[in-house]
Amino acid sequence: MKPRPPRSMVLPRMVVTGPGVIEQLPAVIAELNLPERGLLVCDAVTRKVAGDRVLGYLEETGHPVAVIEIEGASMEELARVEAAADGCGFLAGVGGGRPVDLAKQAGYHLDLPFISVPTAASHDGFASARASIRAAGQKTSMEARPPIAVVADTSIIASAPRRLLAAGIGDIVSNQTAVLDWQLGRDRGEEYSAYAAALSEMTARLVEENTVLVAEGGEEGVRLVVKALISSGVAMSIAGSSRPASGGEHKFSHWLDANTSSPALHGEQCGIGSIVTMQLHGGDWERIRDTLTAAGAPTSAEQLGFEDDTVLQALCEAKTIRPQRYTILDRESPEKIEQAARETGVIS
Repeated sequence: MKPRPPRSMVLPRMVVTGPGVIEQLPAVIAELNLPERGLLVCDAVTRKVAGDRVLGYLEETGHPVAVIEIEGASMEELARVEAAADGCGFLAGVGGGRPVDLAKQAGYHLDLPFISVPTAASHDGFASARASIRAAGQKTSMEARPPIAVVADTSIIASAPRRLLAAGIGDIVSNQTAVLDWQLGRDRGEEYSAYAAALSEMTARLVEENTVLVAEGGEEGVRLVVKALISSGVAMSIAGSSRPASGGEHKFSHWLDANTSSPALHGEQCGIGSIVTMQLHGGDWERIRDTLTAAGAPTSAEQLGFEDDTVLQALCEAKTIRPQRYTILDRESPEKIEQAARETGVIS
C-alpha cells in the first residue's frame, strides 16, 4: 500500500460555548493576538439579534470595527464584503448561515482570520471549511478555511426559532448515512479516514441518545447540538473534505436547492434524505425518523412542502450532483429508491 502524502489539518484554535459567552469575544480576540480593526458581517435580522451587541463589546475594548449588512449569500455580496474588508485584520460573521459563509469565504480569499459567531444551530457550516454561496443563481459549496474561533452563545441560539434547531438536528443525524456512503467510496479506492468517520458518527449518536433533551430546545440541549455541529465541522477538517458529513442525503438536498423555487432548510432536506438512504443501506431508518419527529423536523415530502413526485425525482437524480462522489443513490435503481421512499413514508 502506498503511503499517503502528508497533509496539514486546519482546526479552530478556540471554541467557546455557553450562555452569555458573546461577551467574551474581545477576550478571544486578545488571546488570539488578532489585529485591532475588524469587519463585522451580519444581516438585518442578526444585527438586531447579536450584531449590535458584538459591535458594542468590541468598541468598548478598543477594537474599531466596521459593519456590513448583507442581503443573501451571492458572489455579488461576497465582492461587497471583500471590498469592505480593506484595511481590516480579521472578519467576524454573525448569523445562522449567510453572514458566516460570506465572512468565511472572504477571509479565505483575503487570507484573513475569521471568527464564527452563530446565532442559530441549523447546520454545521458555522464550524466547517466549506461556504455555501450562490453563483449564477445556484447554491455552490466552495472551499474555504474553518474559523480561527467559534463563539457560540447558547442563550442567543436557544432563542432562535425552533425550526432552525430541528434543522440542525437533521443535519447531524444525516452524518450516519454520509459515513456509510463514504465507505462505499472507500471500496472504490477513495481516500478514507476512519478517525474522521468515527467522530462524525459519534456526533449523530450523541444527538439520538439525548433526543428528549435536545427536543426541549432549552440551553442544555442547545449546547449539546452546538457541540455536535462543531464536531461535525472538525471531522470534515480532519478528512480534508466534506465526506464525513455529506453523502447521498446531501446530494438529494442540493438537487432540491438547484431545481425548486422554494427549497426547505438544508438540515430538513438532509434529514429526510437520510431516512431513505439509511433504508437503502439496510440500517435503522426508523430511529432517524423518530429522532426527527421528536425534534419537530419533517419526515415526509408533504411536511417538507413538496409533491411526492418532486422528492422522488430528487432522490433518483441526486446522482447528477457531484457525480464523482459515489453514494447509495448512485448504486441503486430508481425502482428500489422509490420502494424505499414509500416504505419509509417519505412519499405516499
